[in-house]
Amino acid sequence: MGTKAVRTKKKRRWQSYLRAVGSAHRKASVQLESSQPLLAHLNELRQRMFKAFFAVILTTVLSFVFVGQIIDYLAKPIGGSDALVAIEITENVSIFMKVSLLSGFMLGLPVVVYQLFSFVLPGLNRREKIWVILGVPFASLLFVSGVAFTWFVMLPTAVPFLTNFLGIKSQIRPANYFEFVTRLMFWIGLCFEMPLVVMLLAKLKFVTARKLASGWRYAVVGMGFAAAVVTPTVDPINMGLVMLPLMALYVISILLAAIVRRD
Repeated sequence: MGTKAVRTKKKRRWQSYLRAVGSAHRKASVQLESSQPLLAHLNELRQRMFKAFFAVILTTVLSFVFVGQIIDYLAKPIGGSDALVAIEITENVSIFMKVSLLSGFMLGLPVVVYQLFSFVLPGLNRREKIWVILGVPFASLLFVSGVAFTWFVMLPTAVPFLTNFLGIKSQIRPANYFEFVTRLMFWIGLCFEMPLVVMLLAKLKFVTARKLASGWRYAVVGMGFAAAVVTPTVDPINMGLVMLPLMALYVISILLAAIVRRD
């Protein structure tokens, strides 16, 4: 009887162990099934980020071919490349890389925006998909508009003011000049994305047209601070040149927020 009781006890112990293993296996299977959608989304995000990165690399390599012409064109406000004086042995190579990277980013921006919007596209309804599809060229157009504003309005005003200030003759370094130009183009280009950002926030119901309109005083202060940071000079003329389009873009943002909310 003692041996039989021991065997019965061992049998029950094994049955309990098998039930525990089966329960753990079922829980693991449920967790794996529940995590598969998340893993699929992360894998898709990784693939789209790789595509965007590859597009920027490709456009940057393409920019290497034309970087000489781009540098000559960017140097026009200062009087051409001959007006620049390099004082470091690696300075020209650094300029080559910086201009190529900025040019590559600008050329690859539509692909980056497209990949970003395509990631969120499947989770949207038909009307929201239309907004996203329209947002891709709109974002690129806004950024290019900011770059064009910098080139045709800001630089012709800022460069003569800076180089002729106090009547002292300036010898400009290429590194300083092209960093100044590319940084100004990049940040003002990003500032011009404000209507798209506000439209997205309005779509997500974080802001409304009424709140934006009632908070215009705070917006003016914020735009003044942004203009002071972005503008290379401290004179009110160049700061005003930056604030005016930002204020116009703010009005456009209010209109877009009202349209999106009504939609």
